[in-house]
Amino acid sequence: MKTVAFFLVFSAGMVLFSAFAGAQTSRETPSPAQARTDHTEQITEYTLPPEKLAKAEALYRTRTVLYLFGMIFGLVVLWVVLRLRIGPALRNFAERISHNRFLQTLIFVPLLVLLIAMASSPLDIYEHHISLAYGLSVQSWASWAGDWLKGEAVLVVIATLAVLGLFRIITKSPRRWWFYFWLITLPFIVLLVFVAPVILDPLFNTFVPLEQTQPLLVNAIEQVTARGGLNIPPDRMFEMKASEKVTTYNAYVTGLGATKRVVVWDNTARDMTTPEILFVFGHEMGHYVLNHIYKGLAFFAAISFAGFWLGRRIVIAMLSRWSEEWHIRNITDLASLPVFLLVLTMLALVSEPVNSTFSRHLEHQADIYGLEVTHGLFPDNLQVAAASFQKLGEKSYDYPTPNPLLVFWSYDHPTIQQRIRFALHYDPWDTPAGAKYIK
Repeated sequence: MKTVAFFLVFSAGMVLFSAFAGAQTSRETPSPAQARTDHTEQITEYTLPPEKLAKAEALYRTRTVLYLFGMIFGLVVLWVVLRLRIGPALRNFAERISHNRFLQTLIFVPLLVLLIAMASSPLDIYEHHISLAYGLSVQSWASWAGDWLKGEAVLVVIATLAVLGLFRIITKSPRRWWFYFWLITLPFIVLLVFVAPVILDPLFNTFVPLEQTQPLLVNAIEQVTARGGLNIPPDRMFEMKASEKVTTYNAYVTGLGATKRVVVWDNTARDMTTPEILFVFGHEMGHYVLNHIYKGLAFFAAISFAGFWLGRRIVIAMLSRWSEEWHIRNITDLASLPVFLLVLTMLALVSEPVNSTFSRHLEHQADIYGLEVTHGLFPDNLQVAAASFQKLGEKSYDYPTPNPLLVFWSYDHPTIQQRIRFALHYDPWDTPAGAKYIK
């Protein structure tokens, strides 16, 4: 449920969360154009065969309904929690066990978080069922349940720390708690981004050095990094064993400082041609070079500042209106936590198009960088880029013509159609301005 997922990321910041072959032995360095280049079909736009198009449309409609229903469902669950006075019941239970506020929080928060998670579990289960039905996932139910439980355990730990910090600061500074809490958010989010690749990600997936599984690909990638004037050491390149759980393609940049790395899903390395993989890598290298992680942190700092400032006012207004009816004593009462969650969920919904627009902007920049950094490394890199997007979209059953409002509101990447059209027509090298990033 989006309520819980959003709280995981947001609450982590409030204490002090995107959102991817076998080994070879030869060390001979191939030219990217000499490596796997089995793609021959010219791409002019994003299209799907009739059977896949029908599946893509059905999947798109199902996911759209789930998305819209999930937004409403998250708000309804929290409203029901408040109306049924579940928060006060859990608070009273915690107070009967201990008079210590710290221990009360350790009891209250896990119970509330797990209660909300259980309420949302039917949606989570149905989403995995859909992924299995369309062949997007091959993860067994036992494995999926294990990941779900691990995710909830991580959520409980982070949420408990967040709530301990939140109510401690509210008690100390009833008027300016939102500002001090925001300040504490920033270093904690940085810490979370730093540790995620080495502590959190390995809980859910297996990562191995790309040099061990794809040494020829690493050598080809080094030509791309040299083209961009950047040195990304092989020990910063990893392959994720995505094929154990999904059938789709992906790659991403994650981490910060000493943990910063580029990750390529093994499905991507297995099924795409070498030039296509190099373009995908060039895109991820763009995130790396253009400091998108740091820009994302700065964006989070700005939007969370506005969120905390506005959220405090909404929480106070709601407690003034309904605290007696909900049996909430005051803003320092643990039973007020569902009110905070409800407000956070509403703010997340309202701010989603802003977040999505920012994310699409960064992804578009990375697309440009990928096109420029691979220019001249192999023939017709624009067509290669278009072929890469075609494969990404076709494998995931991306619907070619999604509703523009839905794209604006929730898509964190430009549509496949938009990306292919841009790639095929991007040609700045003969213009006076020249390329944007790689001169």
